[in-house]
Amino acid sequence: MGRNRQAVSSGSPLEPQIGFSRAVRAGDYVAVAGTAPIGDDGSTVGLGDVYAQTVRCLDIAERALEGAGASMADAVRTRIMLTDVTQWKEAARAHGERFSAVRPVTTFVEVSRFIDPAWLVEVEIDAVVG
Repeated sequence: MGRNRQAVSSGSPLEPQIGFSRAVRAGDYVAVAGTAPIGDDGSTVGLGDVYAQTVRCLDIAERALEGAGASMADAVRTRIMLTDVTQWKEAARAHGERFSAVRPVTTFVEVSRFIDPAWLVEVEIDAVVG
């Protein structure tokens, strides 16, 4: 890794298996990978509940940002991926609770599925520190 590059792990067993980091900081830029609603015990949080799953995704992403020396206030872009985009308002409610003062650019997209069919949403965040 370059001397200005810092990788942050969330402890997911998938990280070494797949070969990815939860977040990477390169200089002032921080990218948080697609973050699923996984509990500390490895189970899916908020089964069937887009809002609860989005909150969990944002909690994990926030910890990753903090591990890279950033915060939610540094977010410049978020991506919300849903298996059913008609439920976007539930994801938007959770997003708005965290970002109403920050107002990063954001995109909501529908995807066909995630690795685990119980996951209804994943979140990505890009941030610039400073």
